Amino acid sequence: MNNYFDVVARGQTYLNLIYLLLAFPLGLLYFIGIVVGFSLGIGLLIIWIGLVVLVAVFAGAWAATQVERYIAEALLGIRINRPVNTPANYTRLWERIRAHLVNPDTWKGIIFLFLKFPMGLFSFVVTIAGIAISGAMLSAPFTYKNWDFDYGDWHVDTTNEALLLFLLGIIIAPLVLHILNWIATGYGEVAKALLSQGTQTRKEVNRD
Repeated sequence: MNNYFDVVARGQTYLNLIYLLLAFPLGLLYFIGIVVGFSLGIGLLIIWIGLVVLVAVFAGAWAATQVERYIAEALLGIRINRPVNTPANYTRLWERIRAHLVNPDTWKGIIFLFLKFPMGLFSFVVTIAGIAISGAMLSAPFTYKNWDFDYGDWHVDTTNEALLLFLLGIIIAPLVLHILNWIATGYGEVAKALLSQGTQTRKEVNRD
């Protein structure tokens, strides 16, 4: 039973909460950037400006995946694989672009950034709702006279009822934190699967 309530005192619990709350604004930013960037870039390819836009989108996506690796490791306490070998040193711009485009890690990272929006929206809603419900229960003895607590046919309007709601909150609050920790753990697994980089040295591109 102690393990059930220990979640309240774990520092990792609150780091997970920060990660889940940050996921929505970051996911929205990535989603807009990817959708608008690709749409604009492909639409303008006919006048070559689109190529510049697409290069900027890929560069921005690469930078965002680096940030996401750092955030996941710092807040979720996970390790994400990175290459152990030094990539081939390309001298031509086209060789660098080609190597980036054929690298599976590039596309896995973009998939993660795209998924970050629905994942972030879900976690944001669940986190805010969970905190609001458990917080309202725990504060009931101090706020029931000023706030309406209606749970179906049960209207909390006495001190005893408020204390009962407070006791229920003591049970519900750790449950909410356990659920949020499970969600954060799942998101960490997704991050490890899509943000981990291969360990093989990239092959040199044949120079014409």
